[in-house]
Amino acid sequence: MNEDTMLTIASLLNFLLLTFHLAGDIVYGWEPGKLANLIGVVLISGVWLYGTLVLRERLAGYIIVLLGSLLGLFVPYVHMSGAKGVGVASRLAGHQGHLFFVWGLLAIGVVSFFSVILCVRGIWRVWSAKRSEARG
Repeated sequence: MNEDTMLTIASLLNFLLLTFHLAGDIVYGWEPGKLANLIGVVLISGVWLYGTLVLRERLAGYIIVLLGSLLGLFVPYVHMSGAKGVGVASRLAGHQGHLFFVWGLLAIGVVSFFSVILCVRGIWRVWSAKRSEARG
């Protein structure tokens, strides 16, 4: 399997995990679940999916997916550090679904990190190809 196919799959998986995660945040009451969330998610998700599927193997696509992946890396960090240094465990007390929520955070971190690596390699490949065309 080539790296661009792996990046597409990882990006789509990351998108799915992050939307599940946001839904969990809304259910647990950590996000308000108002119209602003819906509009933000639709706009960000639309751009992310466009970069993943339509701009695949292009510099703009790599940059969009890289930004989404960096956002994905930020999510577990925020939840694990928490307010005043208190991690996610204390905030989950009294709620159902602990395993899926925490597993989701870990999976988002792993898939996001993998996507960042693939994006950097893809950007490097595009820049190298452009440099060799310019020389030659």
